[in-house]
Amino acid sequence: MIHYRTPAEIELIRKSALLVGDAIASACALIKPGITSMQLNAQVEDYIVKHDAIPSFKNYKSYPYATCISVNDAVVHGFPTNEALKEGDVISIDAGVYLNGYHGDSAYTFLLKGNTSDAIKKLLKITKESLYLGIQKAVHGNRVGDISYAVQYFTEKENGYGVVRELVGHGIGRNLHEDPQVPNFGKRGTGSKLKEGMVIAIEPMINLGTKDVYHDKDGWTVRTSDHQPSAHFEHTVAIQKNKADILSSFHAIEAAEKANDYLESIH
Repeated sequence: MIHYRTPAEIELIRKSALLVGDAIASACALIKPGITSMQLNAQVEDYIVKHDAIPSFKNYKSYPYATCISVNDAVVHGFPTNEALKEGDVISIDAGVYLNGYHGDSAYTFLLKGNTSDAIKKLLKITKESLYLGIQKAVHGNRVGDISYAVQYFTEKENGYGVVRELVGHGIGRNLHEDPQVPNFGKRGTGSKLKEGMVIAIEPMINLGTKDVYHDKDGWTVRTSDHQPSAHFEHTVAIQKNKADILSSFHAIEAAEKANDYLESIH
């Protein structure tokens, strides 16, 4: 069932989504070789709780953490660990916030300077750009497939990356995951019709190599089958008549990324 939100409800979702970005930015400031993803998770959770909100992910279908932190060949749903991060690591932080009865969801991928390659830098840049190409299609009168096609054509057809099939974006609101599903692959003019008031999370998950993935032994972490890196960027978006309204924000994250001398800036 697809829900249509009032302007007042959309503003409540915006508050939740903006808090996600600020929480991720607070963790971004800490990223450096030697820190652990468990420490980053603790920072995000502490930030959310201190702002009188609840981490959406924690205890969702028994998931035990406030964030999904996926490193290198982990695509999404990575468990935070006590393993130290190192130069050249690709680090995706995905988080959600529940505030005033509504959820917000966002994700950003970081790259630690050091043992990096131009190929990995390009993967992150192209994945981030594909998110905004998908958002351009998230307008009243289009269909979900228009978003899906825009992401797939740019990442897969034009740049040769693997587009994950098993995981998709989603509607969001009173529940973290709602209809419709928003794949990152598909045909134009297909899928659910986009109408004003719908709120969706668009989240390209793009692999440097194969599109194929598998679940790790923890039952949650999804990894690339060829163990090459993956990137993940996500915005919460409200469908409008002429232009999508991006409810989450990367502004604080990008500022923290730029100020962190250990990180490459993905702009």
